[in-house]
Amino acid sequence: MAKRVSVDRWMFTVTTILVFIGLVMIFSASAVMAKERFGSAYEFLVKQLVWAVAGLAVMVLAMKVDYKRLQHPALVFTFLGLTTLLLVLVFFLDRAHGTHRWFHVGPISLQPSELAKPALILFLAWFLENKTNAVDDWRNTLIPAVTPTVVLLGLIVFQPDLGTAIACAGITACILFVAGIRLRYFGYAFAAALVPLYFLIFHVSYRKDRILAFLNPYADPKGFGFHIIQSLIAVATGGVTGLGLMEGKQKLFYLPEPHTDFIFAVTAEELGLVGALAVVILFAIFLWRGTRAALRTQDNFGRFLAVGITSMIVLQAFINISVVLGLMPTKGIPLPFVSYGGSSLFVTLMCVGVLLNITKQAE
Repeated sequence: MAKRVSVDRWMFTVTTILVFIGLVMIFSASAVMAKERFGSAYEFLVKQLVWAVAGLAVMVLAMKVDYKRLQHPALVFTFLGLTTLLLVLVFFLDRAHGTHRWFHVGPISLQPSELAKPALILFLAWFLENKTNAVDDWRNTLIPAVTPTVVLLGLIVFQPDLGTAIACAGITACILFVAGIRLRYFGYAFAAALVPLYFLIFHVSYRKDRILAFLNPYADPKGFGFHIIQSLIAVATGGVTGLGLMEGKQKLFYLPEPHTDFIFAVTAEELGLVGALAVVILFAIFLWRGTRAALRTQDNFGRFLAVGITSMIVLQAFINISVVLGLMPTKGIPLPFVSYGGSSLFVTLMCVGVLLNITKQAE
């Protein structure tokens, strides 16, 4: 019998704090740019605030709905099919920033690849629930399990969005690992991915430049190394306590996308080591509570959902922060809850609502 009668207050509080930090830092990072482009310093803040309110509302709703209702095959395949359809339809729209990633409906923008993450998590949790004893059966379990992943990864890669595809692959790997797959299969998958990754990285000029910038950004400080150098300058300038909120200089048309991919650099510059560490600690607490929920959940469906949602958020945070600190090549991965992006925030908060419902029913 489930003993919990309330949601995990640690996780709920951490999520709320991160959303609040995101709103504050988005305004700080975007105010000058928004004033110049749109005539209002509050342009990005207002849009993100609307999505945050909607996301928190759906999070509260999701945490009150029994997660076991998500097990119905009709729901699983409808969600997976709709996501696949949107990822296909987006190719028939005009490019935005040289990519096919967004649906634009008036002021609202939807990125279908954000739906791919929860769609894969839901499918894998449903499919693997009763197959943990046969998870190494490559014909009847592994191939059917990873086929939707491969299809969605392929569509996302051709948008092109290699960073999100890698995140989806990481989420799938985490769920399969917890399901009990033998480690050698990860080796097989990695070996099979080497050739496609080689062509996707070294035969695409901007990705090749990102690798070169990662290895030695100062080889071309005004070219491919510019972004990471400006990010490192922002982090170093902040010192221990930071320059103060709204006082950062690198966001003033030096840092690329300071309110999205590099918002952690703005945070480090303005709030210093103290503020940056606080954000990292909040994500560490989220990882702890998500792992705790997975361990305490009695059914495999809930366990796999908890692992998938937790890994989705923590992996993205790890990648984003690593890029900002120059520990990984640049990728367009937002910092969950904090970076500007309505559809990303909404989907993430919806998933957290499901995770909170799991904590509510965990032993």
